[in-house]
Parts: sequence; structure tokens; C-alpha cells
Amino acid sequence: MNRSGPQSTELQQLLRLVQERTADLQRVKAEYDNYRKRVRRDRLAVREIAAANVLKALLPVLDAVDRACANEPLTPGLKDIADSLKEQLGSLGVTSFGEVGDPFDPACHEALAHHVSTAIGGLVCSAVLRPGYRLGENLLRPATVEVTGPAPPASSAAPEKRASPAMP
Repeated sequence: MNRSGPQSTELQQLLRLVQERTADLQRVKAEYDNYRKRVRRDRLAVREIAAANVLKALLPVLDAVDRACANEPLTPGLKDIADSLKEQLGSLGVTSFGEVGDPFDPACHEALAHHVSTAIGGLVCSAVLRPGYRLGENLLRPATVEVTGPAPPASSAAPEKRASPAMP
């Protein structure tokens, strides 16, 4: 009897099982790697959201310090508090925006008043009532501004006159 036949099929079965197990192991490893990447990405997103929420809560404090600096005599203590607060927020990536003369962008500006001027071609921020803040590319708060520019286009739809129904 030739023993190479049964040994050959047995060897082929073992090789096939090894290949199947190797493919299973590779698939499980790839799934685990994807899971780790997803968890890392989710943790970073949660951290960014938490930081943004804390910084949003501090914006009224920054506004109060700015108002105090603008309306009160600037004492060394108040100046140190204002400088340190702005420095720490800056180190975290918070930047302020909203300057007089900036073009109005409804995505990052909130207009409270519109002044008509034919001398200006587009809408421009003419007064900054409250600065806006960003954390990196994320908007924490829009800048509150007054805008100056051309009059808004007149509405083309004229009000319809409704006829009163005839009473019998």
C-alpha cells in the first residue's frame, strides 16, 4: 500500500486549516485595530467637546473682565487678571475675532443693527458690540456686530388684497 496518498490528503487538510485559521486571525486583528482607532478618535472628540463646553462657560467671565477694563480705572491687579486670563485662553487655542471693517459673514457674525450707506458696496461690520471666539476652527460664540452697507433688496412679492366673501 502506498502511504503517500493518505498522508498527502491529510497534509492538504492541515494546510487548509492553517490557512483558514490564519485568515480568521488576520480578520480579527484588523477588526481590533479598527476598534482601537475608533475608540481613540471618539475619545479625542469627547475631549474637544468637553473643552469647548468649559471654555464657552468662561466667556461671560472674559466679557465681564473686558467691561471692567474698559469702564474702570485699570489697577495692576485687574490688568494682571485680564492679561493672565487672555494668555491662558490663548494657550488653549481660543482666539477672538470681530473687528470694525471686517466683511460681514453670517456664519460667524450676529448682526443686531443694519445702517444703510450707499458708499459701501457690501455689508461691513461698523461696530463690534461683543467679540466672537473660536477654539481652533470651531466657533464658540459669534461676534455681535452692527453692519453698514447697501439697503436690503425690496421684496418682489406685493401683498395680495383679499376680497371679502359675499354674504347672502
